Amino acid sequence: MDRASHDLPPIPAKRYFTIGEVSELCLVKPYVLRYWEQEFVQLKPMKRRGNRRYYQHHEVLLIRRIRELLYDQGFTISGARNRLTELGHTARVELEEDDALDEALKAAVAASRQPAGQGGGLVSRALQASAPAMAESAWIAPETVDFSGLTPEAVVSLRASLLSIRDLLS
Repeated sequence: MDRASHDLPPIPAKRYFTIGEVSELCLVKPYVLRYWEQEFVQLKPMKRRGNRRYYQHHEVLLIRRIRELLYDQGFTISGARNRLTELGHTARVELEEDDALDEALKAAVAASRQPAGQGGGLVSRALQASAPAMAESAWIAPETVDFSGLTPEAVVSLRASLLSIRDLLS
């Protein structure tokens, strides 16, 4: 049974997703994702050890768009490829990703500024969910990110997230 695109699960605030995670997020089988990589030049997941694929947030959005064109709107592979080219999909996805990362950053910074007795668990959860997004936002536009108000716990959590990203990339 095929569900409409608006019924897809929300995308977590993570930087990288495995093919299994993307399959669940987009309701598409992994072999279909591998096939789409051959058909759509815009879809280029990072490959690491053992040829394992790691998809970024913008690629998950692209896969959802491809799924919508093929399954919901009835485009052929060729038609969907042309439609993505016409729409300049790559630029739009990057803008959407930047907006999502900025929102995650704002939420994490706001949560980290709460007094220790109020929402300590909230601070931890917000930073765990959005620290990779904060790091990415700082990388993209360092002048727009103010880390000076972060609590020591928030800095430790952000550092741990950055180290895990570095380990993933190495």
